[in-house]
Amino acid sequence: MGKVTPMREPMQTPSASAKKPSLRHNSFEPRAMRNVLLTFGAWLVAALGAVPLFSVIYMLIVKGGARLTTELFTELPPAGFELGGGIGNAIQGTLVTVAIASIISIPIAILAAVYLAEFRPDSQIAVVARFLSKVLTGFPSILAGVFVYAAVVLLMGSYSALAGGVALAVLMLPTVTLTAEGAMRMVPQRMKDAAIGMGCTNAQVVWHVTLPTALPSVVTGVILAVARVAGESAPLLFTALFSNYWLRNVTEPTASLSILIYNFSSMPFENQIELAWAASLVLVLIVLTFNILSRFIGRPQV
Repeated sequence: MGKVTPMREPMQTPSASAKKPSLRHNSFEPRAMRNVLLTFGAWLVAALGAVPLFSVIYMLIVKGGARLTTELFTELPPAGFELGGGIGNAIQGTLVTVAIASIISIPIAILAAVYLAEFRPDSQIAVVARFLSKVLTGFPSILAGVFVYAAVVLLMGSYSALAGGVALAVLMLPTVTLTAEGAMRMVPQRMKDAAIGMGCTNAQVVWHVTLPTALPSVVTGVILAVARVAGESAPLLFTALFSNYWLRNVTEPTASLSILIYNFSSMPFENQIELAWAASLVLVLIVLTFNILSRFIGRPQV
């Protein structure tokens, strides 16, 4: 018998009318149109959100920029019917109270963050501390002033820059603690394990590995907390009050930019109102500088 060869099926050639997928971008496709609409919406919302910021800055520059002279930063506020003057003591008082708040709150907050993130992260104390810190972040600032008034001002017998710094420290503490804890938790565990494998103790791991790695994020949290308290006025009304003179001792009442703006903006004298606008511009520039600095320091390193 001869060898039977199987019959081959005829090869199927693609039809000439078959549609090839198009690689050209079609702007009218549903996905492309949805992408365009969402992108436009995001830019629109960002622009609307920036309008109040730029309008406030423009208004402050127009109304307060004319008083940005050397006299503004070196002289004391004038009396009611006087002309000229400056806000030098208010700038000094703001810097002093914020410095006192930073000296008090930053070490305590970082130590608390180390405890919460590294030593007892799942303990009952840590859970309660995190909860209280989150509650304090939304704590009305005037209540911090009332608390420090009862705990410090009445004890000392007078208003003072020190009491104002303590009130601002109460407001800074939870922000720095939560930010520092989050930064330390983001440090890769393999880095800590490698240090422990080399014979480091827990304290050495924290000091030589965790803190240096988390430092940019910790500094960002500190700067944001400083920017927040720099413009506070309610706590200072109960603690630092106000003064028309230069600060010579932290146990004396002191002026601050926020209280000066509050006092001068309600006066019927044009000179004081102009100084209030100039002080507002200086305060906004200080806060804006802190925020830009925090963004610069906290950006990821490539």
